[in-house]
Amino acid sequence: MKTAPVQTERFIQLVNSRWKFSLYLLWKLPSAWICGVRVAEMDALHCTTRVPYRWLSQNPFRSTYFACLAMAAEMSSGLLSIAYAGSRISMLVTGMEAVFVKKAKAATYFTCDAGNRIKEAVHTAATTGEPVTITVEVTGRSPDGTEIARFRITWSYKGKN
Repeated sequence: MKTAPVQTERFIQLVNSRWKFSLYLLWKLPSAWICGVRVAEMDALHCTTRVPYRWLSQNPFRSTYFACLAMAAEMSSGLLSIAYAGSRISMLVTGMEAVFVKKAKAATYFTCDAGNRIKEAVHTAATTGEPVTITVEVTGRSPDGTEIARFRITWSYKGKN
């Protein structure tokens, strides 16, 4: 794989800086920040986010609220999208499907391994000017590796004029 553009590398560094990204999250996605959604790790190929099981993220059934799980799942693919799209591409979630396998009663880690596919889609949108749509899979697991949920998130990318 070719090295990532400087803009992508800078964004990845920002995301992996716990303090700086916490401020970025508070500014851009305050609801995710309040619920405790954080980045566990990110590189050019994958991103893993974490949502804790705590009072602010739980539902009345003593598990993590599905909306908090969805935020963390979307963020793992969204950060990869932002890294490659920068300011030259408009991006939008146009669809989301979820399968909840087990109750989330501990922290849940969501991993998106579609960095290459996202990079290609963004590049195509930038060079052709036509909208490009892709669907990526994000899997949520408990700390012991048990699958909690699977999300299929559809992204649309379009070059800005």
